[in-house]
Amino acid sequence: MTGRPSYYVTTPIYYVNDKPHIGHAYTTLAADVLARFKRLDGYDVMFLTGTDEHGQKIERSAEKAGLDPQTFCDQVSTKFKDLTAAMNFSNDQFIRTTEERHKKSVQHLWSVLEEKGFIYEDRYSGWYSVRDEAFYAESELVEGEGGEKFAPTGAPVEWVEEPSYFFKLSAFEDKLLELYENNPDFVMPKSRLNEVKSFVKGGLEDLSVSRTTFTWGVPVPGADGHIMYVWIDALANYLTALGYPDEQGADYQKFWPADVHIVGKDILRFHAVYWPAFLMAAELPLPKRVFAHGWWTNEGQKISKSLGNVIDPYELIESYGIDATRFFLLREVPFGNDGDFSRRAFVLRCNADLSNGLGNLSQRTLSMIHKNCDAKIPPYGELTNDDNELLSNIEKSLEQVREHMERQAFHLALEAIWSQASAADSYISVQEPWKLKKTDPERMNTVLYVLADAIRQIAILAQPVIPDSAAKLLAQMGIEDRGFDQIGQANHMLPGTPIPKPEGVFPRFDLPEEDNE
Repeated sequence: MTGRPSYYVTTPIYYVNDKPHIGHAYTTLAADVLARFKRLDGYDVMFLTGTDEHGQKIERSAEKAGLDPQTFCDQVSTKFKDLTAAMNFSNDQFIRTTEERHKKSVQHLWSVLEEKGFIYEDRYSGWYSVRDEAFYAESELVEGEGGEKFAPTGAPVEWVEEPSYFFKLSAFEDKLLELYENNPDFVMPKSRLNEVKSFVKGGLEDLSVSRTTFTWGVPVPGADGHIMYVWIDALANYLTALGYPDEQGADYQKFWPADVHIVGKDILRFHAVYWPAFLMAAELPLPKRVFAHGWWTNEGQKISKSLGNVIDPYELIESYGIDATRFFLLREVPFGNDGDFSRRAFVLRCNADLSNGLGNLSQRTLSMIHKNCDAKIPPYGELTNDDNELLSNIEKSLEQVREHMERQAFHLALEAIWSQASAADSYISVQEPWKLKKTDPERMNTVLYVLADAIRQIAILAQPVIPDSAAKLLAQMGIEDRGFDQIGQANHMLPGTPIPKPEGVFPRFDLPEEDNE
């Protein structure tokens, strides 16, 4: 045990019936930024992502591909694992539900729920969506042309009748409402909490938690022919990664309960209703928060394979680079809201904030230092009110950024950081160090020193979102200590530190061709 505060952040485990798309990258990016931020702020972090590899949809997808389910899962899971490297994600674990440790974990959880009287055997008859891996009440269905029934998500449903084990979800209606009332930040953003409350107040029915009509899943202990319903299997991964059922193990003791589960809004119900109910029944601590983000559209259109407008994260990286992609996704749209992706918006945002903003500020400053100060960080004299104000405001911004990150308001955190870059840009325009070389070289040194120190601290703050670019900036200034404990005037840069000839960090992008016609 290190004695440092702990932080546990998770993504959903992604369903391996298809290749990764922008939604997967977006969710994991948010978790990655939180993990990086907390590590830099002195926390001991566990960041978990992975793949969900059981269920009827997987079984059918594997059959369609001419593969056995395990081989199919091995192939597709690798694509999700590759995305973590491509997007520079810093996850500590990548879990797969086909791992033996997970099967033991979820079977133990099942046994606990059964022993405590919350699982019973009966027969299920109702509507089921293979695509959503979810059951729906008749009242939730939408009727299409020809009388065909669809889930509220638009997924087709089919009538299912089979023996099943049930979880007594109905017993937790009051307890869940009490949870939401006493912990208003348990589900965020607030609009999503209202949706969850409304669903629970509408009445909860017991939940079918086993299936007998297919075989690809974790066997129910002591019940031949039954495999676990996907969600009790999938949700338990958050415990498995910490060594459950060993509740005395170091990781479980340090990291459970989770600080935040980052999920898409389409799976909020499972995380904000089913998951806390399972944990209450097992008498295990509840996660502190479930944050459900919105969906992206593409140039104003809903993203779908049929329209051929799925946004490929690899293509974005190829066109614009990793850090620009990371920056745009979290800067452009408030996390929690739906957002529209357009290449025009991407280029305008990244050119304004990265190339013309922090990039131009850094290149001008470091070039002047390299040319006029013998390629070394200059000494500084007495600081003026303007100098102190710039540096003091950057130091204060750390607390602002912390508060925004704590509420997953990434766009506001980035706005707070980039407002300091704008302030430094205004400072350089007012101070005009290029004129001071002849009139007051000592003052020029101080101004350039203050600017370099401002850039140092801004780059340190920006590391969670643009890790590679921030690292390049800091390397160009000879900065090795890069934690948030280095923010503030007590941690000034060392005058005399040699710097290499500066190189541009942020490329400038061209607008799409249709914008240039």
